[in-house]
Amino acid sequence: MEVVTTITNVEFGKMINAAADALKNNAEKINKLNVFPVPDGDTGTNMTLSMASGAEYERNEANTHLGQLAKATAKGLLMGARGNSGVILSQIFRGFAAKIADKENLSARDLADALMGGAETAYKAVMKPTEGTILTVIREAAAAANRTAKSSDDATQVMADALAAAEKALASTPDLLPVLKEVGVVDSGGQGLVIVLSAFYAVLSGQEVKTELDNANLDAMVMSLHNAGVQGELNPDDITYGYCTEIMVDIAKGTTYNQDFDYDTFYNHLAKLGDSLLVINDDDVVKVHVHTENPGNVINWGTQFGSLRKVKVDNMRDQQVEAATVAAEQKSQNHAVRTETQSPEIAVITTAAGEGIKEIFASTGATVIIDSQQAPSTQDLLKAITDSHATSAIILPNDGNIVMAAEQAVELADIPVKVVKTKTMQQGLTALVLGYDQMKSLEENVISMQDALVDVKSGSVTTSVRSTTINGLSIQTGDAIGLLDGEIVVAVPDANINQAAAKLLEKMTDEESELVTIYYGQDANVADAQALQQVGESLDDELEFEIHDGGQPLYPILISVE
Repeated sequence: MEVVTTITNVEFGKMINAAADALKNNAEKINKLNVFPVPDGDTGTNMTLSMASGAEYERNEANTHLGQLAKATAKGLLMGARGNSGVILSQIFRGFAAKIADKENLSARDLADALMGGAETAYKAVMKPTEGTILTVIREAAAAANRTAKSSDDATQVMADALAAAEKALASTPDLLPVLKEVGVVDSGGQGLVIVLSAFYAVLSGQEVKTELDNANLDAMVMSLHNAGVQGELNPDDITYGYCTEIMVDIAKGTTYNQDFDYDTFYNHLAKLGDSLLVINDDDVVKVHVHTENPGNVINWGTQFGSLRKVKVDNMRDQQVEAATVAAEQKSQNHAVRTETQSPEIAVITTAAGEGIKEIFASTGATVIIDSQQAPSTQDLLKAITDSHATSAIILPNDGNIVMAAEQAVELADIPVKVVKTKTMQQGLTALVLGYDQMKSLEENVISMQDALVDVKSGSVTTSVRSTTINGLSIQTGDAIGLLDGEIVVAVPDANINQAAAKLLEKMTDEESELVTIYYGQDANVADAQALQQVGESLDDELEFEIHDGGQPLYPILISVE
């Protein structure tokens, strides 16, 4: 392969998809860089899913103009952005795409300008930019690219120097952010960005980059196409192509192989056999989804290029009959609900993990509850707003790592939306119970819900997933740890959850404390919560206690003190 001096739409597509693959392959490595040794460190996962969405939008963009492909990538990243790292990555690509909107190809100068645009937009997106993070890495990479582009017209050299600067900046993050130095890690978001830039350089420098087919993304795309063909309002007799057909072929394998694979030849023939066609391939495998009247013809065509690994055929006319029945039932049910309870004027969109906690949110007035075991994307939050059918909405993120995605959803929503920046589920419940009044306006509710957060403390107990030193505490893998408003303040050996919870509660309560609420999770029981209550009563016999089966994962005990 040759080194690339000017980037075409082909190289750009390879760069984006190589970056998505590289993040996927390194997700766990990035996850392990989480500062706190808690079991839900997910920066790598969030960046992977965000970039995968960007790559999917790029692949699906019909317009092959490079500027349009960059715009599609940025849109995909924005809609799929999860966690603060994913949102910042989406902002980098937003600024990147804006700088090259009219470019059919990218020169060295264009590439440098795009990287600088990415850095500028990312910094603007963060209210209080912190050095020693992904922001530092993109800024230094862009500055190096700009310096090189002043004297070189080689896009690959620009990327090489940008990558070198990014790696140097990443190595410096512990010197800029003391908590990283204390724990002994580099910034996880910065590491993710270095992996993206490394993939870009690998493509441009002619290194062999083999991207893997992403089954999860393909399945999502297939589901979208399939759902478009099966709708409750459609008459089965109106379906032109009745069989949803999927095949997977091992290219150039097996006894039926008699034709070398060429994408255009392969695709164009299938396009004549039906609609909703999707063809994705790498060097070894081609996957096909198509709606057709003759599944056998699709299968026979595929076997000429190799050995069949998978065949799946669904009769969409039969499925349509079922879908129409379900749709009629849902329409009837929805009508009954609307006659009894009007759509809310203000919807409260909240996230939660644990069936018990979800039920509490529902009983206290939440309109839509999103499962937060995996940080929801911007699109997930936007869909929740739309599905609420309200005239305005309030989002309770209940996790500091979801706040930025919520703010992105606000910008995209068609109705007025506000974010109350709750960072724990305990804060979210307090804001909802003490601050929300459906008779008040959107602005009044936001103010009262934010005010309600002032007097609540949030505690959580879990088990350390690695050894580290933080906040003066020496923590070993398997120790029980207690966090107070996001900071580790307790460490107890041998996974002694009850002892850690007791010590944490002692740190949380003072003479002004009135109510303690304990939520026990999947790895605890009511007896553990009752034992903790006894500890609290021994500290202050005037404290009131509530105990709930939260059912939350990863954190056996959650505590709220008001």
